[in-house]
Amino acid sequence: MTRTDDLFIFSEAHLHAQLETAPYTLGFYTVRFYTQQGLLAKEATDTIAEFYLYPSGGTLRDAAFNIVFYDSQYDTYRGFIPPHTRTPQ
Repeated sequence: MTRTDDLFIFSEAHLHAQLETAPYTLGFYTVRFYTQQGLLAKEATDTIAEFYLYPSGGTLRDAAFNIVFYDSQYDTYRGFIPPHTRTPQ
């Protein structure tokens, strides 16, 4: 049975949640997700890999920097405000 609250299972909600605490270095966030045969998995597997979200283009890249996911909601040129740039309320 897959736990839907497991932040390592890839989903847009889990990506958003990880971005709130993910390290931001050299223009990208480092996040971690389960993989299966090197690809993002939508269920728990034995392997967790690092991925890199570049908000300047809305792309999620794997360890070889191949684009594995794109969504304009993560693109600063389309209005995304990265967590590290938000001012506290």
